[in-house]
Amino acid sequence: MRHVDFSPLYRSTVGFDRLFTMLDSLAQPDSGQTYPPYNIERTGEDAYRISMAVAGFSEKDIAIEAHRNVLSVKGERKEDTDGQGSEVLYRGIAARSFERRFQLADHVEVLGAELKNGLLHIDLKRSVPEELKPRKIEIANGGKAKQIEAKAA
Repeated sequence: MRHVDFSPLYRSTVGFDRLFTMLDSLAQPDSGQTYPPYNIERTGEDAYRISMAVAGFSEKDIAIEAHRNVLSVKGERKEDTDGQGSEVLYRGIAARSFERRFQLADHVEVLGAELKNGLLHIDLKRSVPEELKPRKIEIANGGKAKQIEAKAA
């Protein structure tokens, strides 16, 4: 297993600790977690959607939490007891609990979630504050002022 040592970069950079931690965590396996399956889609220039297959779960069985650039989705299904004493002879539909975590980039906000046809859709939007967007800087040259225009990313 390869491990990259980022300590030389810590000496010459400031504020990139979280980036190095994320890069380091990419090298570690996700412990084989494959349930529930999900898609991540780009639905617009600054809009994204996470779709998770959560068949058999209802709204009350799923908890979604966004905290410090981490989106956590937890599902815990209670066993249905209808009082008739039935027993399951074969269980092919997964009903196990799960927890998925997604790292969100800076300024990505969760707009909402919807459970429809066994799919949980979580809508996200990147909103960069106005003070962080590129701006024009004037350069004074003798008595004439020149302007530099920054391109919007």
